[in-house]
Amino acid sequence: MTAYDYDLFVIGGGSGGVRSARVAASLGKRVAIAEEYRYGGTCVIRGCVPKKLFVYASQFPEHFEDAEGFGWTVGKSSFDWKKLIEAKDKEITRLEGLYRKGLDNAKADIFDSRAELVDANTVKLVKTGQTFTAERIVIAVGGTPNEHKALPGHELTISSNEAFHLEELPKSILIAGGGYIAVEFANIFHGLGVETTLIYRGKEILSRFDHDMRRGLHEAMEAKGIKILLTDVIEEVRKGEGGLNARTKNNGTLAVDTVMLALGRDPNTKGLGLENAGVKLDARGAIIVDDYSRTNVPSIFALGDVTDRVQLTPVAIHEAMCFIETEYKNNPTKPDHELIATAVFSQPEIGTVGLSEEEAGAKYPELEVYRAQFRPMKATLSGRTEKTIMKLIVNAADREVVGAHILGHEAGEMAQLLGITLKAGCTKDDFDRTMAVHPTAAEELVTMYSPSYRVVNGERV
Repeated sequence: MTAYDYDLFVIGGGSGGVRSARVAASLGKRVAIAEEYRYGGTCVIRGCVPKKLFVYASQFPEHFEDAEGFGWTVGKSSFDWKKLIEAKDKEITRLEGLYRKGLDNAKADIFDSRAELVDANTVKLVKTGQTFTAERIVIAVGGTPNEHKALPGHELTISSNEAFHLEELPKSILIAGGGYIAVEFANIFHGLGVETTLIYRGKEILSRFDHDMRRGLHEAMEAKGIKILLTDVIEEVRKGEGGLNARTKNNGTLAVDTVMLALGRDPNTKGLGLENAGVKLDARGAIIVDDYSRTNVPSIFALGDVTDRVQLTPVAIHEAMCFIETEYKNNPTKPDHELIATAVFSQPEIGTVGLSEEEAGAKYPELEVYRAQFRPMKATLSGRTEKTIMKLIVNAADREVVGAHILGHEAGEMAQLLGITLKAGCTKDDFDRTMAVHPTAAEELVTMYSPSYRVVNGERV
């Protein structure tokens, strides 16, 4: 029997990697984990968590304005970007410390170094040159922003990584992309007083989301003053007088302080030595895995964004727990990627779970669609014209709710609870039998008794 240095070696200190390492170590396994940047991964260090903190910061101007409608007099306000960055950095450092503490308490060995594969059971630490053998290796190195190197002048742009560390808040910014990262940062920068333009090659922002959510958010963003350029792309970025000049295909040259590219994320597999172990990748560079997160090499597994299955932090954690159940608890468990609730922390938010109307229309012969649009109570005294949209997609044959979509305040919080409901296979009758909580926006979900319209063979009737 071969003697290995470790039972498990994890490459990557993000959510999936840390969870698999910590839990395996707590089970008494000999575990090591290596991370070249900071523990916590994209989500904690330069993703979900700091982004949400920035979202909160960007909402205060509207809160100050709304206060007057409720009888408050708010004095002159000002914003200090450097103070926000300092406070954010302090919180991220605290969270990283908790990740490290959890690993340390579980008695996992922690390495602050890039790790690369030497072969199917051997890992090398780049910083020290040390090599270690392991019975199992987990690769959980996440993704990285697409640099879009084909764009002339791409080196003058920033990605979401750099957006969290800008020394100065720009006066104007052009953001390329139409996905949730682009949309969220457009709202963040606008809320912080930056003149913001979003440019996207598609016909509408947020592809794959329900059309009503996409259109509703688009209108809300433009009403706030965010400029959105659709069916257009940046063709070149050059240095200009005091800033940058971005030449676009259809809208001429735009002079801005900063250009941000939010054009998707790629699996972070370059230079990992995967070829040394014979690990197979797909056309996008993602590690190919089976239903149990196994690669084609029996000793090597991959979790999270590096597999390009579903790029969400909770999914990586879920995949890690399934790995533990399968490999160390003799309980083969496949990750469940169906009906994943998600949120776009735009302003207003989008919370969604299940099929969009368009997807459901292609899958089911007939749908009942329940749709409500209303002014939220908070907006009545503040004087805002914003609208909340709620939508339930129901399969007419068995009345099962197959999609739920919300645009409005706290949509993400509601989507989490709706995720449980749809996962349980609840029907519209179950919604109808549920008593409303009044006065709330969420009560609309259980008081829409009659379909707004039907969809037959993909067409509204």
